[in-house]
Amino acid sequence: MLDDGERARAASFLSPRDQQRFTVAHGALRILVGRELKTSSPMLAWILGPHGKPMLAPPWSGLHTSLSHSRDMIAVAISADRPVGVDIQHLVPGLDTVGLSGRFFPRDEAEYVAAGADAGTRADRSAHLWVRKEAVVKAAGGRIWSNLRIAVRGRDVVSCAEPASSHRVADMTAPPDFRAAVALAGAGPFVTEALDWPGGAC
Repeated sequence: MLDDGERARAASFLSPRDQQRFTVAHGALRILVGRELKTSSPMLAWILGPHGKPMLAPPWSGLHTSLSHSRDMIAVAISADRPVGVDIQHLVPGLDTVGLSGRFFPRDEAEYVAAGADAGTRADRSAHLWVRKEAVVKAAGGRIWSNLRIAVRGRDVVSCAEPASSHRVADMTAPPDFRAAVALAGAGPFVTEALDWPGGAC
């Protein structure tokens, strides 16, 4: 199902578990996009956009996709008419969320994380903000480190710093101990349909 480049990237992981995660994630993306386009999944190809974001190559370039994986969870987003970004993150126990948010997030967001009553709450708040930022950055095709200071808390429309652009972001349903968000280019509202694939809605 994967192309030569994807197989090479999978093989570059030292851990067999990481190789499997990469293979399953990219295979799932191909299957879901192939179903949406009613085409053979192995025929699909992605190219790098102006800022390094993978984009479907012609003749499928009218469809927008995004992929994220964390631990054993995969999130795939497909949009018919607007660039899309999705992110899912596992809550990492023992991570210095206060220190990291203080270093990288805007002051009010860092204070929001630090004000959590316990380590679990602080990890939850940090992951919630992180996935919103990363979803926006993926939709924009930018780099996460230059955009960590964009304000996302309590906002439906977020201004990406690099490349400068506006995106609408929304939290997504995620399994326990995970947080997820999706963003689309532009300020216009959108409707999401979340599916626990290959089963039903989640």
